[in-house]
Amino acid sequence: MTQSTMESAILVEGLTKSFGDVRALRGIDLAVPHGTVLGLLGPNGAGKTTAVRILTTLLQPDGGRALVEGRDVVRDAAAVRRSIGLSGQSAAIQEELTGRENLEIIGRLYHLTWRVARVRAIELLARFDLVDAADRPAKNYSGGMQRRLDLAASLVGDPKVLFLDEPTTGLDPRSRLGMWDIIRSLVEGGTTLLLTTQYLDEADELADQIVVIDHGLVIAAGTAEELKSRVGGDVLEFTVPDRSRISDAVAAVAAIGEPHADKETGMVSVGVGGRGSDALIDAVRGLDAVAVRTQGLALRRPSLDDVFLALTGHAAEEDEDGAASDRQRGRRPGRRGARPGGPDGDSRGRPRDGAGLGRDDAGAASTRVTS
Repeated sequence: MTQSTMESAILVEGLTKSFGDVRALRGIDLAVPHGTVLGLLGPNGAGKTTAVRILTTLLQPDGGRALVEGRDVVRDAAAVRRSIGLSGQSAAIQEELTGRENLEIIGRLYHLTWRVARVRAIELLARFDLVDAADRPAKNYSGGMQRRLDLAASLVGDPKVLFLDEPTTGLDPRSRLGMWDIIRSLVEGGTTLLLTTQYLDEADELADQIVVIDHGLVIAAGTAEELKSRVGGDVLEFTVPDRSRISDAVAAVAAIGEPHADKETGMVSVGVGGRGSDALIDAVRGLDAVAVRTQGLALRRPSLDDVFLALTGHAAEEDEDGAASDRQRGRRPGRRGARPGGPDGDSRGRPRDGAGLGRDDAGAASTRVTS
């Protein structure tokens, strides 16, 4: 076992995967040290979800290798499943059952005895502040409570490595902050996390390292600050209320830097380097010369949104690798996430109809990976 393998909870080298003519992964490399958080970011169709499904043994790669806790995800799939947990975008809980019953059943799927499963359920209900709702049907939980229950279920097996696929999607700001606190506490306890997210402030807040992938390739890697430095200096930003004047606004500030415009929101941003207030004055003069009215004209430090724009030319969007592969096959994208099952993927746990290759409009189902 190499030094790199021993130091990394997750190690990926030259990973490739294609669905027909669609090349979802084209040879990505990444390493996640023990007890850290890797933020895996990328725009629409980047390959994030495909990578996660390979790392959680739901999908086999075409080439390269992937190790989790030193175990090969193909040759030692059962051992990998014993060391990981997975929580997806949508809570994969049985809404007719109570919170306590959901956790106890997951415990049994991990081959815990009923007594141990009950004890583990009590511990997790307390940890996630769900004790008062423990015996209520999960269908009566709020969205934030269902997400907490789903994350609790992914921890029943006490995984060393946890994969979180957009864990705060759809949550209100308060619930999001609460989930961030939970994620931080998991890392403090020694858990290694791979986090995919479309919220760039989330990656900025939680990730020790960030990897940006696009079209199945790693296009950037580093800390949040290192990636922001690629944008270079301050960013001039403003909104054009009259969407029909966006092109005029872009032309008016083109001499300052390369503008990026969002036609839906009317937001225009320009990297201005170290010019600062001089660039701001030039922008006001240029916009005034063509009589374009703006709102919120200001300078700010670059964010990870700006990194996406600089690296890919477009903002981060929902990952649709699987939907693309379904369209390639002429299928209608639909939910086919695997449910909890045994280590060999029996009829209760085996991905159905190519599970892990697509998702419906609501997002991929959360998947429990058990041994």
